[in-house]
Amino acid sequence: MAALPCSIHNGLLLPKEKEQYISFSKPKLHHPPQFHKLRALVNKLDFAHQMVDEIPQPKTYAWNQLIQTHLSNKHPHNALSVYHGMMLRGIFPDNHTFPRVLTASRLCFDLAFGEQVHAHVFKLGFSSDPYVITALIELYGRLRGVQTAKWVLDNAPTSSSVALTILAKLYLADNKPHSAIEIFNRMLRSKAEIDPVALATAAGTCSLLKSLQQARNVHKIAKECGLEFHLLVSNSLMKMYVDCDSLEEARSLFDAMPSRDLISWTEMIRGHVKNGGYNEALKLFRQMTRAGIKPDSLTVTSILPACARVPAHKQGKELHTYLLRSGIHMNLIVQNALMDMYVKSGFIELASNVFAAMIERDIFSWTIIILGYSLHGQGKRALELFSEMEKNSSFEIDEFAYAAVLHACVTSCDVDVGMSHFNRIKKPTVTHCVLMVALLARAGLFDEVRTFIEEHRIENSAEVLRALLDGCRIHRQVTTGKRIAEQLCELEPLNAENYVLLSNWYAENLKWDMVKKLKTTIKDMGLKPKSAYSWIELRNKVHVFGTGDVSHPRSEIIYWELQHLMKKMEDEVGQGPNSEFSLHDVDEERECILIGHCEMLAISLGLISTQDGATVRVTKNLRVCRSCHDFSKAISKIVDREIIIKDPHCFHHFKNGSCSCGDLWNYKINAAKTKDSNKRLVKMLKNYVKRTGPLQQPLYATDLLYKPVKDCKAMLEHVFPTHDKPASTEAKNAGSLYTKSTISATRLLKEIRSGKLK
Repeated sequence: MAALPCSIHNGLLLPKEKEQYISFSKPKLHHPPQFHKLRALVNKLDFAHQMVDEIPQPKTYAWNQLIQTHLSNKHPHNALSVYHGMMLRGIFPDNHTFPRVLTASRLCFDLAFGEQVHAHVFKLGFSSDPYVITALIELYGRLRGVQTAKWVLDNAPTSSSVALTILAKLYLADNKPHSAIEIFNRMLRSKAEIDPVALATAAGTCSLLKSLQQARNVHKIAKECGLEFHLLVSNSLMKMYVDCDSLEEARSLFDAMPSRDLISWTEMIRGHVKNGGYNEALKLFRQMTRAGIKPDSLTVTSILPACARVPAHKQGKELHTYLLRSGIHMNLIVQNALMDMYVKSGFIELASNVFAAMIERDIFSWTIIILGYSLHGQGKRALELFSEMEKNSSFEIDEFAYAAVLHACVTSCDVDVGMSHFNRIKKPTVTHCVLMVALLARAGLFDEVRTFIEEHRIENSAEVLRALLDGCRIHRQVTTGKRIAEQLCELEPLNAENYVLLSNWYAENLKWDMVKKLKTTIKDMGLKPKSAYSWIELRNKVHVFGTGDVSHPRSEIIYWELQHLMKKMEDEVGQGPNSEFSLHDVDEERECILIGHCEMLAISLGLISTQDGATVRVTKNLRVCRSCHDFSKAISKIVDREIIIKDPHCFHHFKNGSCSCGDLWNYKINAAKTKDSNKRLVKMLKNYVKRTGPLQQPLYATDLLYKPVKDCKAMLEHVFPTHDKPASTEAKNAGSLYTKSTISATRLLKEIRSGKLK
């Protein structure tokens, strides 16, 4: 055979990696089975190389097979070495050689080698071969850009449907769905053959465009081509309809499919979960397993969000058990989904167990568990985990992890730590700012809140104003709260809850004419305030209650149980729950008796329907009111049970008369008594400083603002020198007074900053 011109392979770049052979002279060692398989494979390749080398004039076919073998075994560098050997031996490549070598160049990310092979294509006259053109389009599209790939196609003498499909895929990878759909339309205009891959690519384009009209057009073309029920096409069409928010059409196609695979079931389950059809998704999952189809990790991560609800916690546990029994590989994504499911269904302990058992963790793992502890009222533990993550992990902290740790700071009311983390965020988002406002407002630092809002120019954000409003609720800043409610009405005039806020404020201040006027406004504008609902799962059945609901078959005993508990609370505590509804955003609860509130009805049903000591788990769609919060604490102590109420903001764990949220409803008591107690305590501290000199350590505002009431006495004793007997007594008196009155730390802050207490 005549040799190739030397110019065709002069300067051809040798690949950096070469085939490594295993010596047969090495002593026998004990290796795992995978090693023996790999050694056998390498030995076969070694033998194949020897065979080709021993053939005096080997055909191109033999070299092509050797190149393909290396590609199949994911050794693209070795495939390039074989091609280089072909050049040195003077073997002419053909239209089967070039696509494989170009593919190897692409897989090695070696554009320079690929360009030299492209030159060989021109010199040897293969530039019009459709397979070679397709390989060139993919090479340049992946390594140089889609515009270069388009140039190759536009300048090719012919264009096949495969080449056009690959170009459309490259546009999709470059996030240019409009260009991709134009390529598909070009195929239709040129009457090119439409195959399943082309239809699947077009369906993926419609998914990105979210265009239901385009989606239906692609489906119509699939029917015309007779490919509607080709498995690849059907699955792609289903995903397309799900992404275009047309679950009905996706389900109709799914039901009509003559055969389904795991991808079909997974896509349909994902669609129902995405649209909130959790029960239907669980039903489909059971049908799939009964049909003998074993789920994979993607199926599991699709169905787990359906169990991430308090009423579905049993199904979540059953699914976890199924994973363990069936031996499905629980990769990092599945473990993260399990953690998320347990956090959202109210089992932070089980989420912690999953986290502790993880061998490998990523930023999502840490973010889920940190936010989980925060949502369940354990902010300090969440902050400890964040510090552990910073020390032991090398990955970069993203905006979601910072949002989680700021949420933990809000839960633990740790302003200093929160501000420190916030200052480390390079580009704070609105979410980060909202959390900082919530933190400062919860701590009662309203002057600092105003400064923060002005500095970041977020005064027109409704989320920011609602976060500030939460602080007003906690600290009884009713005047400021009213002003914020009015601002919310201006910012969101079509949000009925804003008018409800104002209405409840006026009702609390006995301004009934304004209450009536606001109700008329709501009615005239055609707005509908959200109704409060609570639900509880008992014996695989979900019981739903509205405010003042009497439709339940056991309503009589439910109300009797609540009346009995109310009487016990009044006998033991000496007073009933707080009945203030100022700045509350639920309309009908103010006008209903406490035992008619939906969460109370659900709790009562849980108490009379479960064994003593069992935890009662209730979900509410709106915020828990102050009265129900007080009553739930009292009930947990009277019946000696844990009661968990999940509202849109957090999980309230009521146990032994206290709540995991830090009893934020009760930070303040009667304003007149508080003011008087403030004066007495400030005077006591001033007298002590006059007599003994400066305090042993600075008394910062954070020390008084962020400690629970029960810790105040210990905190004050720590601040005062304990070796001085009179001082220790005075500290105890101060601690006792603080515990009884819950002083205004904002007032103390002003005293401290003015130097009066230093």
